[in-house]
Amino acid sequence: MIDEKILIESNELVENSKIVMVGSNGENGYPNIKAMMRLKHDSLKKFWLSTNTSTKMVERLKRDNKICLYFVDDDKFAGLMLVGTIEILQDRDSKKMLWNDGCEVYYPLGIDDPDYTVLCFTAEWGNYYRHLKNVTFELEN
Repeated sequence: MIDEKILIESNELVENSKIVMVGSNGENGYPNIKAMMRLKHDSLKKFWLSTNTSTKMVERLKRDNKICLYFVDDDKFAGLMLVGTIEILQDRDSKKMLWNDGCEVYYPLGIDDPDYTVLCFTAEWGNYYRHLKNVTFELEN
C-alpha cells in the first residue's frame, strides 16, 4: 500500500513539471536521456507524449520499450522516477487527443503528419525522493 502523502507529493511534482526527462535503453548498453514536454497524464499510471516519428528515440523504442520518466523539483530537492513500458501510437484519435495550437511548428502537415507520433507510457513502479528519503512503490492497474 502506497503512503497517501507520497502519492500527493508525487502527483504535485508531476503537475508542476512542464518538462519530463525520458530515459531509454540505448545502443551497446548505454542509457539515453531526452527532455520532453509533459503533455497529458492520468494519475501516475499513464502518460502521453509526442515526438517526431523520424527520431532516433522512436527507433530505439521499437527495439526496447522499457523506459523511465523522471520529474524533478529543484526548489524542494525532490524527484520522482516512474518505470514502465511505452507504446508507439499512430492512430488519429491519439494524435487528436494531444493536438493543440502550435503543434504545426513540429508537425507542419497537421494532425495527419506521418512524422507525428504519440507515445503512451504505462508505469509499473515508482521511486520518490524527498526529505532525504527514497520511497519505492508499486503502481496498481
